[in-house]
Amino acid sequence: MTNQAQQMYALSLDQCVTAIRAVGHERTILLEGDLGNGKSSTLPTISKELPDHIACYFDCTTKDLGDITIPNIAKLDDGTGYVTYLTNEELGAHNHKPIILMVDEFGKANPAVKNALLRLLLERKIGSYTLHPDSIVYATTNKGAEGVGDMLPPHARNRLTVVRVRKSTNMEWIEWGINAGVDHSLLGWGKDNPQLFASFEDVKDPDENPYIFHPQQQRAAFVTPRSLHAASDILHKRHLFDDQTLTSLLMGTIGDRGAMDLMAFVKLSDQLPSRESTKNDPMGAKVPDSAGATCMVVYRALSSMEPDYIDPWMDYMQRLDTEAQGMFANGVRSEKYSKRSMVMTNKKFTQWATQNTYMFAADKK
Repeated sequence: MTNQAQQMYALSLDQCVTAIRAVGHERTILLEGDLGNGKSSTLPTISKELPDHIACYFDCTTKDLGDITIPNIAKLDDGTGYVTYLTNEELGAHNHKPIILMVDEFGKANPAVKNALLRLLLERKIGSYTLHPDSIVYATTNKGAEGVGDMLPPHARNRLTVVRVRKSTNMEWIEWGINAGVDHSLLGWGKDNPQLFASFEDVKDPDENPYIFHPQQQRAAFVTPRSLHAASDILHKRHLFDDQTLTSLLMGTIGDRGAMDLMAFVKLSDQLPSRESTKNDPMGAKVPDSAGATCMVVYRALSSMEPDYIDPWMDYMQRLDTEAQGMFANGVRSEKYSKRSMVMTNKKFTQWATQNTYMFAADKK
């Protein structure tokens, strides 16, 4: 299959979750995608949807053959000895209940570990144990072209269902980030910079996109959904740092160029009206004078929405421009928005939505 065809049929993380849930108890899907693009996040998502299953995580990068099974001497009633094999509890086979097992970084496992795990991936058996028939098993790996040690022999590929995972778009990541409490300055930066979510396969010259990983360019740190989440954790504590310390921490997390550009958004976010002022004085609180700042105010509101904040926010929001109101409307109507029901059943929001139905299509970017 050509690279163009592989990209065309690459699946989103949501599509991967659907596929794993549908066939993961019969066939083992191997998710193959860019490093740091959120493949590991599929486990808690599937686990939340299947509460009767036990979630199990196995990281191949830290394991050798002795971490898979160990021999155990057993005896028959007549004293005849024989050997059984006990398995690592991280593999979940001992539970005798349905499990969801993610074998992470399978491509980085050493050959002996790969061979030992193939029986588990294919037959749902490991050591002296057999998984519960309702168990779901899948694996992840990075693209071999990245040059970071992910190798899958042909016989392994031929036995697994290999699915290409595409990188999330900036708006898909923002939708996730709103629910995950990602810092609003990062959400604003992500909206203005869709190139942060590109794959190295999309660019011929690594200098075309100085933010992301590229196998031809040695960057100590770079932007991925994973590193952006880590940057958010740092930004949540930025009140503890001076600008030099904060910039240095961000450089070590998302790279030099990314940190420098993000700091401009951080400084802009520090000039926003406080959430308290928009709540306590919605008609008098400052209205941002730039699109970037307005975007961050909206994302902050979506992330931090509480029942007692909806009414004052609706008063404040109507002082913003049409694009900002449309952005809020589309954020609320998203099926993934965790506070959707709370907002959409609010009387003031319902009245505003009825009068401004066109707003729900105002932000398609």
